Amino acid sequence: MKIQKVLFAPGKSAFFFDDQRAIKKNAAHDGFVYKGKPVTPGFPRVRVAGECISVLLLLEDGQVAVGDCAAVQYSGVGGRDPLFLHGAYLPFLKKNIAPKLEGLEIGRFRDMAGTFEDMTVRGKRLHTAIRYGLSQALLDARAKAEHKLKCEVVCEEYGLPVVPKRVPVFGQTGDDRYTNADKMILKEADVLPHALINNVDEKLGRRGEKLRAYVRWLSKRIVQLRGRASYRPDLHIDVYGTIGLIFDHDMDKVADYMASLEKEAGEFQLYIEGPVDMDEKLPQIEALGRIRRRLRALGSSVKTVADEHCNTLEDIREFTDAACCDMVQIKTPDLGGIQNVVESVLYCKDRGMEAYQGGTCNETDVSAVACVHVALAARPMRMLAKPGMGFDEGYMIVNNEMERTIQVLKAKYNG
Repeated sequence: MKIQKVLFAPGKSAFFFDDQRAIKKNAAHDGFVYKGKPVTPGFPRVRVAGECISVLLLLEDGQVAVGDCAAVQYSGVGGRDPLFLHGAYLPFLKKNIAPKLEGLEIGRFRDMAGTFEDMTVRGKRLHTAIRYGLSQALLDARAKAEHKLKCEVVCEEYGLPVVPKRVPVFGQTGDDRYTNADKMILKEADVLPHALINNVDEKLGRRGEKLRAYVRWLSKRIVQLRGRASYRPDLHIDVYGTIGLIFDHDMDKVADYMASLEKEAGEFQLYIEGPVDMDEKLPQIEALGRIRRRLRALGSSVKTVADEHCNTLEDIREFTDAACCDMVQIKTPDLGGIQNVVESVLYCKDRGMEAYQGGTCNETDVSAVACVHVALAARPMRMLAKPGMGFDEGYMIVNNEMERTIQVLKAKYNG
C-alpha cells in the first residue's frame, strides 16, 4: 500500500510554551501569564500559546494515518530544539517533507522512520517535533496497512513479546498541586504528583521548607483519602534544578536535603527529578552521580531522576552507562522519532536503569495515544499521563487507550 497524498493541519497543543530560564529568574505570575521579559531566544514573551502540526497521510485504500508534531513546554533550554510554531514550520513541511512521502510504499515502520530521522535540509536535521510527528503517522500507516494495533507493529519489528498488562501511569498536577493531587488519589494514579516545583520562592522555599511541607501533606493526604490500604503510589516530584540553586550547587548538601525528605514521604517511595541543572551534559552527569552516591552512603532510599540534558537516545545511553541516577526520563518529543523511545526504554531495561517514558503537558491526544502503544510494547517502569495540566483529561486519554488496547490484545492472544 502507498501513501497517496500528504496534508498538514495547524493545531493547538494541550498547554503552553514557557521560558524556563525566565521563570527560574523569578518571572512573577500575572494571572495565568508571567510578567517580565523573555530570556530564551525565540520567545516573544515568557508564556506562549502551545501549537502543533498534524501530519495526515491519505492511504490508497481511503484510510488516514495521523501523527502530531509537538514540542515540550520548556523548549529551547537544556539542549532542546527551539520553539515550534506552525507559522514557521508549515511551509517547511509542505516544501521538504510532502514530496518525500507522497507515493511512498508503506514498509517497515523502523525503516521509514529512520529515513526521516537521518534526513537533513541545508545541513540541519529536522526539528525534533517534526521527527516526532512523522514517526507517529508512519507507525499509524504501517498498523493500518497491516490491520494491526500500533503496539503489535512495535512488538513485531523489535522482537518483543505481546504483554496485555498495564504500564503504571504517572499523573502531573501542574501548579494546582493540592486539588489535582486529591484527584489523583481518588482515581488511584500509580505515580504522583510531579508538582511542578520550578520556582524557589513560590514553590521550594529558600531552605526547602515549602517542598518539605508539601511532601508531608501529600503522604498524609494519601493515607487520609485512599479507599484501600494497599494503594501505595510512588511519589515523583520534579524540581527543575531548584534544589541546586538554594544550596549553591553543593552536591552533598543537595543530597542531605533530599535524604531528609524521606521521613516526610512516610511509607511511599520518593523520586526527585532534576535536583540540579548544571547547564551542560557532562557536568550534569557528574553532579547527579555524586548526589546518588551520597544518598546511598547515607542509607537513603530516595531516588534520583535525570531529565535536563538527557534528551536524545545518545544522551540516555550516556546517563545510563554512567549509572549516575536511578531513573531516566525518556521525554518523548525530545527524542525525535518514537522509534528512539522504544530503543531508549529497551537500553535502560537491559542495563538495570529504571525507564520513565515521559513527555510533556504540551503534547496532543494523538501523540499521547501513540505513546501508549509504545509503552505497552516496550514496557517502561512508568509512563506519563498527558497531555495538559488538568490531570483528568490526560489521565483519561492515556488510561482509557491502555485499557481498550489491553482488552483487544487479550482477545487476540489469550483466546
